[in-house]
Amino acid sequence: MGYIYAQICIKYQIVKPETTDLDLINGLARNDRKAIETLYQMNFGMVQSFIINNNGTADDARDIFQEAMILLYEKARGGNFELTSKIKTYVYSVCRRLWLKRLQQLQRFGTPVESLEEIVPVEEELEEQDRRNEAFGVMEKAMSHIGEPCKSLLEAYYVHKKQMQEIAESFGYTNADNAKNQKYKCLMRLKKLFFAQYKNGN
Repeated sequence: MGYIYAQICIKYQIVKPETTDLDLINGLARNDRKAIETLYQMNFGMVQSFIINNNGTADDARDIFQEAMILLYEKARGGNFELTSKIKTYVYSVCRRLWLKRLQQLQRFGTPVESLEEIVPVEEELEEQDRRNEAFGVMEKAMSHIGEPCKSLLEAYYVHKKQMQEIAESFGYTNADNAKNQKYKCLMRLKKLFFAQYKNGN
């Protein structure tokens, strides 16, 4: 439940099963636990996928999503917030801007954030991100079936961005080359699982 933040006091209220974007905004303004959970379930996956695909980690994604949720909460609480797009588009746009600003601060992205909307419209990028997110979901399922130590090793490298020497030490390999060879074998196994599940639509 790490996505429910200290800055937001949770109250146990109920959101109707068929929840609209407006319902979610109003629920967020009321500190509605169900609304916050729904926003997380609807949006965190695509944000995590975007950030991991753009020089970030799963921890970075949680930080950025938390920051975006706090901004949305404050706007919703203000009482005069008008949502002019789908909430999914809005959350993605805010998270993208926050992440690219952070990359700029870390000097890992050269294009000014203000010019990005001219390069790739958010809606167009979001469609692509939805496709990536679908594949990401299949990949997560494949990861859950790959077993250990492959699962932890691949997460250490691809999600947590650890160096091979660090992985070798953590997993007990004699050197970075041995760890790299094991990572390659695990990756081939994961790809086989991934494409089998993607082909079958599971």
